[in-house]
Amino acid sequence: MTQRSRASWDEYFMAIARVVATRSTCDRKHVGAVIVREKMILTTGYNGSIRGLSHCDDEGHMMEDGHCVRTVHAEANAIVQAARNGVRLDGADIYVTASPCFGCYKLIANSGLTRIVFGEFYRDARIFELSEKLGIKLDHLPIDGVPREVAEPRA
Repeated sequence: MTQRSRASWDEYFMAIARVVATRSTCDRKHVGAVIVREKMILTTGYNGSIRGLSHCDDEGHMMEDGHCVRTVHAEANAIVQAARNGVRLDGADIYVTASPCFGCYKLIANSGLTRIVFGEFYRDARIFELSEKLGIKLDHLPIDGVPREVAEPRA
């Protein structure tokens, strides 16, 4: 009988972020985020349209400079969820399936999050230099660190 090893906390929370990503409503990229403090989930977010407006999956994409701007990014939605519910984020970690864009990175830094764990590198290398200056820890947890059945959600 083969015994499966127990997931680390990082693997566990990243697997949850990957499940959160399955709620995404923009088929160009499914991204999920989970904000955690002291091994407890504070908020989650996925990329989707502004609350109350049509989704990309329903209306199509709103493209600008090669990017869909109809959606609010997963990290921003997780931070907004915290604000809407009065949840303090100082000192918490964020697990995100793709590294944050520069706009989301600025939100993460200003919200007091101190660690970003990301699955795939996505686009903006400025986050590495700024994280060093700001004392925000960046950890890459590649997709192979997450159980396959969660890492490859159904379309």
